[in-house]
Amino acid sequence: MKLPVWISAAVSAFVATLRPAGDYVNLKKIKPGVTTQTEVLSRMGKPGFIHWNDDGIGIWEYTRQPNGSSCYMISIGPDQVVRQVEQVLNEANYAKVRMGMSKDDIRRRFGIPASKQTFNNLHEEIWEWRIEGLAPLDETYFMVHFDADTGGVKKTATRVEMKG
Repeated sequence: MKLPVWISAAVSAFVATLRPAGDYVNLKKIKPGVTTQTEVLSRMGKPGFIHWNDDGIGIWEYTRQPNGSSCYMISIGPDQVVRQVEQVLNEANYAKVRMGMSKDDIRRRFGIPASKQTFNNLHEEIWEWRIEGLAPLDETYFMVHFDADTGGVKKTATRVEMKG
């Protein structure tokens, strides 16, 4: 029996609200130096993307964009054991962005953005990530502006959408 579209959409939205709670429980059980790649797959599912380092370490990307405000990067060594777990959407990482960095550098640092927009009149492309804001009802976004000609970072900014 096929469910009506609105029921499928409602169930999907409800399941998406449970993901952060599941992340909280699952991430607490992932321990660097102890947890294996198989256990990560069991707890977190397939990563959205895997970034590879020259030393054989795979960085597994678990983004919660566009509706969530986190992106977890789990480093797994060639021995298939977790090396590090990091929520990368944070002030310390925003401060590491430098003019001229490539889109690949930024994607690797923050995961896939919630949105990408091109502004031909400004000669730039802007990537946005939804992030934790100060006011719980407001939506806050971290933005990276890329030069359309060179593809390198021009600047970063934060945008807040007031709610309520």
